[in-house]
Amino acid sequence: MAALEEIVRFLNAELRIAEIPDYSGAVNGLQLQNNGQVTKVAAAVDASLPVIRKAIAAGADLLIVHHGMFWQGAQPLTGAFYQKIHEAMQANLAIYSAHLPLDVHTHWGNNTLLAAAIGMTTTGTFLPYKGQDVGLLGEISFATDCGLRPESSNSTPSLIHREQLRQRLESAVGGPVLLCPAGPEFVRTVGLCTGGAGSEIAAARGLDAFISGEGPHWSYSLAEEMGINFYLAGHYATETFGVRQISEVLATSFGIHSLFLDHPTGL
Repeated sequence: MAALEEIVRFLNAELRIAEIPDYSGAVNGLQLQNNGQVTKVAAAVDASLPVIRKAIAAGADLLIVHHGMFWQGAQPLTGAFYQKIHEAMQANLAIYSAHLPLDVHTHWGNNTLLAAAIGMTTTGTFLPYKGQDVGLLGEISFATDCGLRPESSNSTPSLIHREQLRQRLESAVGGPVLLCPAGPEFVRTVGLCTGGAGSEIAAARGLDAFISGEGPHWSYSLAEEMGINFYLAGHYATETFGVRQISEVLATSFGIHSLFLDHPTGL
């Protein structure tokens, strides 16, 4: 058993909740308190009613999410919004949310963990938002896992085939990845920003590839015009990494049970 107050203090400090700007609806930090004690923590991407019910059924008294309860701003406590708050309170379930602070965290972040999973070496950051870069820049190395090699001896040995990169991404997220193959066949320089950053593809101009979760329809056409390989690996799928990591950190640091609640949207 651990004190909720201690966990919140730990997460707020590690994630720099007070320092990192975010969308107004993110409301990062503790969104709903419980009786002050935590014995089991559940992690999920979204604080939706089905996820909250899964957390309750699993016996969790703390739910860590990436997308919290207040994306629509102030609203009446009616319908599904009332129901999830009511059921969580009845079950003594606290809810803690971390959006951009989790995306950009250097150890627990969605960006960092996805980059590591595909063998990307981080060289910098990009995509500024209110003074904080929310994307990673990096290089990715060649490996023999799909048998595709640079065609000529003049090609740099470290280049990776764009199809091999797609396969690495599919392995990392456990599902299909859409590729717009508009850039160089062999890739080195990569921009990466998980979630819904596909609309920011213009900021990746000059790179060989840009990786995100989802994007608007026009972003595919813009990638073709820019001459960049554009990968969309799913908003949900690219943002499971951080909450999973937090649940494991809390289990180790506070000696409590943890689990991940998978509730994919397919988007």
